[in-house]
Amino acid sequence: MPGAEPVIDIHQHTNYHGRTDDQLIAHQHTMGVTLTVLLPAGSKYGLAAGAGGNDTVVALAKRDPHEFVFFANELPDIPRTKAVLEKYLKAGAIGIGEQKFHVDCDSKAMQLVADIAKDHNVPVLMHFQHGVYNMGIERFHKMLEMYPTVHFVGHAQTWWANIDKNCRQEVMYPKGPVTPGGITDRLLSDYPNIHGDLSAGSGLNAMLRDEDHARSFLERHQDKLVFGSDCEDTVGAGHACIGAQQLATVRRLAPNASAIRKMLHDNTARLLKLS
Repeated sequence: MPGAEPVIDIHQHTNYHGRTDDQLIAHQHTMGVTLTVLLPAGSKYGLAAGAGGNDTVVALAKRDPHEFVFFANELPDIPRTKAVLEKYLKAGAIGIGEQKFHVDCDSKAMQLVADIAKDHNVPVLMHFQHGVYNMGIERFHKMLEMYPTVHFVGHAQTWWANIDKNCRQEVMYPKGPVTPGGITDRLLSDYPNIHGDLSAGSGLNAMLRDEDHARSFLERHQDKLVFGSDCEDTVGAGHACIGAQQLATVRRLAPNASAIRKMLHDNTARLLKLS
């Protein structure tokens, strides 16, 4: 439900499982989102969600420039990676992602993406999923150290499972109490250039599995967390809408109104140089 503060959604897709642009616009309005970041697919795979590619996000951002901005994306390990990413960065993209491809998170391919992000001074949003996408999260600190001026945004199942020190990497949606000090918790604490995207069922599960831990996690990382929905729903409210559920959860568990505003708006505005 809409709240008092403005909301930037850092994680949405065009054509998400066939959703139309008009349905996406209505969904975002119902959630109370004031600005949406569109994350395109690369030239293959559709981010496993049928998501539209670079041209589709450019078109929607041009149609509604006050409501949408966009990232650029491409597979990181093909010959045309650099050319495609730089084409859309020059066309107005303000970040790279969602990088959701079958490579190691510290591979030469991801170093190429980070080099491009460094050259263009934009962030990279990454989907971590054990054994499938951006593998080897236990080594990701090496990328943060190698590229101290590049801001990365962590997202998805393995990113959020690793808030727990006792994380079993093969479990995508763990339940039950969280022991602080997992990989994600430590990265957010130790490196200024990593941020956490609260979106999707993985982000919501991380908050709801242990609400006492979630309260402390949101408090200590309130300057590093950004709201995203990554929701294929067409309504923008109710039980089927993960984005609306996460908005309500952040508002309920955050320590105060200042922290809510940071996570729903200010952190993303600063990260994307929107203010």
